[in-house]
Amino acid sequence: MQNPTAAMLVIGDEILSGRTRDANMHYLAQELTKQGIDLKEVRVVSDDAAAIEAAVQALSAKFDHVFTSGGIGPTHDDITADCIARAFGAHIDIRDDARALLEAHYEKSGLELNAARLRMARIPDGATLIDNPVSTAPGFTIGNVHVMAGVPSVFQAMVASVLPGLTGGVPLLSQTLRVDRGEGDIAAPLAALAADFQDLSIGCYPFQINGVFGANVVIRGTEGARIDAASTRLAKELGL
Repeated sequence: MQNPTAAMLVIGDEILSGRTRDANMHYLAQELTKQGIDLKEVRVVSDDAAAIEAAVQALSAKFDHVFTSGGIGPTHDDITADCIARAFGAHIDIRDDARALLEAHYEKSGLELNAARLRMARIPDGATLIDNPVSTAPGFTIGNVHVMAGVPSVFQAMVASVLPGLTGGVPLLSQTLRVDRGEGDIAAPLAALAADFQDLSIGCYPFQINGVFGANVVIRGTEGARIDAASTRLAKELGL
């Protein structure tokens, strides 16, 4: 039985311009792997409404889950919530439960819940809120799309809120062998190994340190015994 599948949509001009380095994909991939949900695709789009809507619709139709990050804050360029609503044909407005969360938070903080901050209470009809224990402003889930903030600490908290409610599969296991030889020297035994262990994913990731070439061979799968067998065979063949 195959694991559930997922995609991630990273939203923001700051990512594409190189101003901000995305850390959320790395975190999400690790957490989904633990849950037994296979991350199959990641897209990055600008703060462009048509691009966001098209990407959400395409990914939602193709995968079991879609996780978005970015664009749900209080400023004019935070358009993700509106785009998601349009993608699902849902009405969006300030919702009482989201507003109550923000009112309590800003009253406690001694800050004004102004019009800009109130934008973060705009939730599409039919969506469920995603808890945000870091800064209170909620994300939301509509259909199979989980809409989250781009700030890494908030994104991580929202992922922790969502994952326990998702049905996972079999967690992916892995072993890594470091080989101090160039890829060309180990390509043939790796190809033979991959042919004999087609149930495993075998990746070769080269490196160069102090002028010396090498590679990390990563063997992934869901059965530990099979991974052990493949790793042992490769180590023996390469004299490791």
